[in-house]
Amino acid sequence: MSAAAAEDAAATALVHGSTRLTWGELEEEVSRVAHGLVAAGVVAGHRVALAMANRPEMVVAYLAVLRVQAVAVPLNPRATAEEVARMLADSGARMVVADEVAVDVVRTGVARLETELSGATDRPGGTLPDELLQRAVVPRVVVAGTTLRPGERSYDHLRAERGREHPPLVDPERLATLLYTSGASGRPRAVMLSHRALLANVEQVARVEPTMIGPGDVVLGALPLFHVYGLNAVLGGVLRHRATLVLVDAYDPEVVLDLVAAERVSVLPIAPTVIGHVLGRERLAERLATVRLVLSGSAPLDPDQVVAFHEATGIAVHQGYGLTEAAPVVTSTLGVPAAPADGQEVVHDGDPAEGAGESGLPAGQPDPRSVGTALPDIEIRLVDDHGHTPLQGDPGQVSIRGANLFSGYWPDGDDAPDEDGWWATGDVGFLAPDGQLFLVDRVKELVIVSGFSVYPTEIEDVVAEVPGVREVAVIGVPDDDTGEAVVAYVVAPDQDPATVEAAVRARCVVRLARFKQPRRVEVVDALPHTVTGKVRKGSLRAAERRRDLELL
Repeated sequence: MSAAAAEDAAATALVHGSTRLTWGELEEEVSRVAHGLVAAGVVAGHRVALAMANRPEMVVAYLAVLRVQAVAVPLNPRATAEEVARMLADSGARMVVADEVAVDVVRTGVARLETELSGATDRPGGTLPDELLQRAVVPRVVVAGTTLRPGERSYDHLRAERGREHPPLVDPERLATLLYTSGASGRPRAVMLSHRALLANVEQVARVEPTMIGPGDVVLGALPLFHVYGLNAVLGGVLRHRATLVLVDAYDPEVVLDLVAAERVSVLPIAPTVIGHVLGRERLAERLATVRLVLSGSAPLDPDQVVAFHEATGIAVHQGYGLTEAAPVVTSTLGVPAAPADGQEVVHDGDPAEGAGESGLPAGQPDPRSVGTALPDIEIRLVDDHGHTPLQGDPGQVSIRGANLFSGYWPDGDDAPDEDGWWATGDVGFLAPDGQLFLVDRVKELVIVSGFSVYPTEIEDVVAEVPGVREVAVIGVPDDDTGEAVVAYVVAPDQDPATVEAAVRARCVVRLARFKQPRRVEVVDALPHTVTGKVRKGSLRAAERRRDLELL
C-alpha cells in the first residue's frame, strides 16, 4: 500500500457514502492508527478484535493492526453478546474496536467477560470454559462513530497526530489474523492465517486469467469484511492491484444496484443468494451496464437463476471454491472453457453432474455445477475412505496443498496441514479430466446460510438448554432466499409443542446470531437412530425432501 500511495497518491482507493479516500489519504490514515495502536500499548503478537460493519475505519484498523504486526481478530458486528464474549476470551484480545452497529453487544460481552474473570458469575452452566478464561483479559474498548461511555476510548483519539515508520515484516510465518469458522470438532474455532498465507492467496488469484480484479477496476465491497471472502479475496485483491473499493455497510438490492450504476462498478463479488435477489428488478441490465465480471463464492449457485441472470444482463457469473483455512480461494471457473456457442451440454467423463440433464447454458456462461479448476500453485487431490485416490468419476474427500494454507487452529496449531503440506477440507467431490472440481457433499454437515457457516452442534447445545428438551438434531434445508435454512428437530416428552417451540426460539434469540437461529422448529415424538445410537440426519433430510414435494 505504501507503494500505491507513493506512485498513485491521488487515485481513489476507497469509497463509502460521501467519503472518498485516495491512496495517499488511506496510507496516512493507516500510518496514524498504527502509531496510535503502539502508543496505546499494542505490540507485535497482541490480538486486536475488530467488530465493525463495512466502513473505512474497519479497513484502516485492519491494515494498521497488520502493519504493527499485531493480530487482527475480525468479529461479526451482529453476533450476540455471548458469542462476542466467547471469541474475546478465546483470542485473548487486548483491545476491541467497535462501531455503532456492534457497540452494544461488545459492551455487554466485555462486561460478561469481566464478571467471569472476577469469579462473580452466578450463572450455572453458563460460564465460559476455564481453558478460555486462562488466556482471557478484559480488553480496552475503542468506539468508532458513536458516543463514548466512561472508560472507553474514541477511535478518533486512537489516531495519532502523525504517522511513523514501523519495522518491516521479517518473518512471513508470523500470525496475521484469527478468523472464526468451523473446525474438525464442529464448533467455531479460530483459523490461524499468517502473512504468508494471506499474501500467497492474493498472488495466486492475481495469476488467474482473465483477471478477477485488475488495475482500474471498481469493486463492490458488499461482502462483509469480518469474513475471509471480503477480507482477503476482495480487499486483498483491491490492495494488490490498486483498484477502487466501494464499501456497502447494509445490503439492500435496490440500493446496491443504484450504487453499482452511480460508481460505475466493474467487478461484483457476491454471495450466491444475491442472484435471486436482483432478478426481476427494473432496468437490471442498464444498472449493471458497467459490470464486466460477477464473482460468486461461499455456497453453490442455483443453475436456473444463473441462466436467467445471464439472459437478463448478458453477464456471465463465475464461481469459485474456497475455505477460511485456504485464505480463501482454491478454485475458479475463470479460464475454464464456457458453454459452447450452440448451447450443447458440456460432458465430463464420470458424469460428475449426473442427473442434471442438458446444461441449457447460454454461450459464455460457465457450468454453475462446477467450481472450476485449481488456482496456480494450488494442488487438489481426492482421497477415498481407504486413503487411496478414487477411480476417475468416483467421489472422494477433497484435499489441498499450497502456500495459502493456514497454520492450524488457535491456539496450538491443531489440525494443520500434514508434514507433506496436504490438508483435508471435509468436502466431497469429483474431479473431471480437465481438472474441474464438482462438489457433491460435505463431510462436516455444515449448514451454509447466505454464505456463512452454521454449525449444527453449536445450535443443538443451545436448544438442549431449554427445560424439557430431551434430544435435538439440527439440519440444513434448501431455501430460496438464503441458500439454506436451519431446521431444529426437538424431542420434549409430555410437553406442549407450542410452548416448547416458543421456548426454543426465545433461547436462540438470546444465544445465537440471527442467521444461526432455526427457521423452523419441529417438535417430534422421537428421532431416528442408527444401531449405535447416532441420530440419522439423512432420514431427517429425506423427510424434508418429501415435505417439499407435498407442498408443490
